[in-house]
Amino acid sequence: MGVLMSSLNLEGKVAVVTGAGRGLGASIATVLATEGVQVLAVSRTRSELEETAGKAAKLGPPFELVVADLSDLDSIELVASHLWERHGRIDIVVHAAGRQIRKPAIDITPDDLRAVLDLNLTAPFLLSSAIGKRMIEKEVRGRHIFIGSLASKIGLPNIVPYAASKSGVLGVVRGLSREWASSGITVNAVLPGYFDTALTRELLSDPAQLQRVMSRIPMGHLGEPEDVASACLFFASGLAKYVTGEMLAVDGGWLAS
Repeated sequence: MGVLMSSLNLEGKVAVVTGAGRGLGASIATVLATEGVQVLAVSRTRSELEETAGKAAKLGPPFELVVADLSDLDSIELVASHLWERHGRIDIVVHAAGRQIRKPAIDITPDDLRAVLDLNLTAPFLLSSAIGKRMIEKEVRGRHIFIGSLASKIGLPNIVPYAASKSGVLGVVRGLSREWASSGITVNAVLPGYFDTALTRELLSDPAQLQRVMSRIPMGHLGEPEDVASACLFFASGLAKYVTGEMLAVDGGWLAS
């Protein structure tokens, strides 16, 4: 086995993937499983988890399904304990659960803002903190991967709560990467561009909006969920063991243009 392939080897690792029932989370969970990772697939919707697990059943170890509503912030410590106790360790955490509200800023209510910030920012921070504490205590040199957005870096209209949450994610990544570096725990972010998922489907179904989006992508097409999953696979692997506090855009060149 070559050096690169041995560094990519994740056989037997344990990964938590939130939002694993659909979209980018489902793809990330599936790609990790194909590399021999035992995936603890987290979502609040069991039927979606079961559908994803069924599609991935022949590709790697069976998913372990964990139904949890991460927007219930008071339950996150209990969720982290339950996840850890499954195997007595966790090696990889990927935060793919997310929520989007599209409306002008002047129409955003306090409940709208709380709903987006709780799931997109507060929940992943608290879950990583709870699992990271256990990694440090047990000397697990783990990987934490957050999902940001184009909105982490640039202004986009009608999604200010989402942009605030995804900008905050970058602050969490930078801070945790510094705190945990001495423990050998890496913390990084993947910043997806536009993909055909549940979060963007309504927007992209509008021909004018689709044309606007496509005109900004130098590569000329939407990404595939596997593109984001591949970036997560890199951060999860030994290939990225000396990479922490970084943000990798998977956007067809949007941010570079």
